[in-house]
Amino acid sequence: MILSVLSSLALVSGLMVVRAKNPVHSVLFPILVFCDTSGLLLLLVVHIGAIAVSFLFVVMMFHIQIAEIHEEVLRYLPVSGIIGLIFWWEMFFILDNETIPLLPTQRNTTSLRYTVYAVKVRSWTNLETLGNLLYTYYSSVAMIGAIVLTMHRTTHGAVKRQDVFRRNAISFRRTIMRRTTDPITR
Repeated sequence: MILSVLSSLALVSGLMVVRAKNPVHSVLFPILVFCDTSGLLLLLVVHIGAIAVSFLFVVMMFHIQIAEIHEEVLRYLPVSGIIGLIFWWEMFFILDNETIPLLPTQRNTTSLRYTVYAVKVRSWTNLETLGNLLYTYYSSVAMIGAIVLTMHRTTHGAVKRQDVFRRNAISFRRTIMRRTTDPITR
């Protein structure tokens, strides 16, 4: 509903930018369009975050045995060692040393003094800064809190659950007590 309201309001405001007779209104309608589209982008960020968190919880709810994971890691250790050696060999011998200077060579290093690093710094837009702030600080704190609440264990190491059979076995007479006196006349 909010998505429909914001998008239709943005479209109507966009049309009113052109159709308004008063120039002040023509200036105010683009501001409304910007506010509506920023609300749409915020909804998009929230929905994508919610989907990512739901995927995370689905993966977390799988009952993975830690001991089995350690056995699997040891089984693949030789293969990963060979792949690591191949990667190391590529980094030091195949890649061009002028492109990625990894090995110390006899090069002229005077060009390093004249590098303008201000040109190399990338400036962020407002949307990138907002996304970085939301996803690094606020979203990670909320995600860690949700993970801690979801994975909370009892002292025995089991997840807290109700015993359904014990609940159903309780007799009705033990749960409800009759009063012999009227509480109002007391």
